[in-house]
Amino acid sequence: MNKYSKAEILQKMEEEGVEFIRLQFTDMFGVLKNIAVPASRLIKVLENNCTIDCASLDGFVNGEEEYLYLKPDLDTFAILPWRPQNGKVARFLCDICREDGSEYEISSRWILKKSLERAASMGYTFQVNPECEFFLFHTDDNGLPTTLTHEKAGYLDTSPVDLGENTRRDIILTLEKMGYEIESSHHEIASAQHEIDFSYEDALGTADKLMTFKMTVRTIAKRYGLHATFMPKPRQEINGSGMHLNMCLLKDHKNVFTEEDGELSRTGEAFIAGIFQHIAGMTAILNPLVNSYKRLVPGFEAPSDVTWSRTQRNPLIRVCKKRDRSVNLELRSPDAASNPYLVFALCLEAGLNGIQRGLKAPEELKEDIRRLSCEEKQARGIQTLPENLGRALDAMYQDSLIMEVLGEPYVSVYGKAKRKEWKSYLAQVTEWEISQYLYML
Repeated sequence: MNKYSKAEILQKMEEEGVEFIRLQFTDMFGVLKNIAVPASRLIKVLENNCTIDCASLDGFVNGEEEYLYLKPDLDTFAILPWRPQNGKVARFLCDICREDGSEYEISSRWILKKSLERAASMGYTFQVNPECEFFLFHTDDNGLPTTLTHEKAGYLDTSPVDLGENTRRDIILTLEKMGYEIESSHHEIASAQHEIDFSYEDALGTADKLMTFKMTVRTIAKRYGLHATFMPKPRQEINGSGMHLNMCLLKDHKNVFTEEDGELSRTGEAFIAGIFQHIAGMTAILNPLVNSYKRLVPGFEAPSDVTWSRTQRNPLIRVCKKRDRSVNLELRSPDAASNPYLVFALCLEAGLNGIQRGLKAPEELKEDIRRLSCEEKQARGIQTLPENLGRALDAMYQDSLIMEVLGEPYVSVYGKAKRKEWKSYLAQVTEWEISQYLYML
């Protein structure tokens, strides 16, 4: 059953004095886009008659379509709390379709919907809970972002050391006005680094909320004269920001990752094995930037090896037992620069592939990975994540499951754009190179 009917939306718009509507959608790279229309055009909006010119949108034109249609998801209707009370602004998150109403195959929201439908046909429901980290930095005299902060706070610190506490509180209050259920928030390990966690929800609803979450965080931060960034590694000497993904798979309303004794089930192990089987190819999506790989290095609490554990802090997948004797899986490599629709789709499909094939997870890592040498890792058959975007793209093209889930049109356009990004980076001469080689050579 839909959360809102067309009649209810019309009534609420009139009661609240909404004058503008934002029709938002996510591009193939995980960036939120929108067009704005006056409230007088609401009927046109609800009849899916609003078009977007795709000529200047990377990845949306395949040589056939120049114009596509926005189909608002009525359940995503929300009034933006930070906009003026006189002349309020509402929004819909939209699917992208052709003139005949068919879904556009390069739409990442549609890709996730397909994966969830496949899971549902097998009796499964996929729930997720992302832990999204971000930094709050100062801006310069021109209002441009910097990587500077006066803050010295660390993990779980409070005010007055935590200078971002007020900003974080206002972000949470704003999100709650939009229907979010916030589990907790805290200061993270690095100075000026923060985390806000929301409750478990179905994967599509959570992906939608993540897109709005990032917009809200940046909007509220700007009110405080700060720049909020989800860049994975903005400074080399500190921990980067991740988007740890907590996952739960339900069948008949029961968590299939949990045995009767409250331990990890064989199904849960097979789900882990499926992700491990495809993690190299998935990484180009989970970690989509050149900068993403500056975070995935030893020494900064981000995973670089393909391991799982119940006890260790830094595996790729951590098995988490909760008080209610249920088990969830935490995938720790993704970052918030990724497209959440695609991240969730790939995790689900890879895990289900592991279940269908009855794959067995490798031996659990019970000791600190940091104490193992490269030779010891090799002897145990411990794989590493791709070290850079170039290698991740190579792995993506070699993985048939990734190609099937995302579709050839998506992979082709995405891969071409990311290859261009990688080659552009390789052509740069960095300050590190200057400092290392200019004097000596």
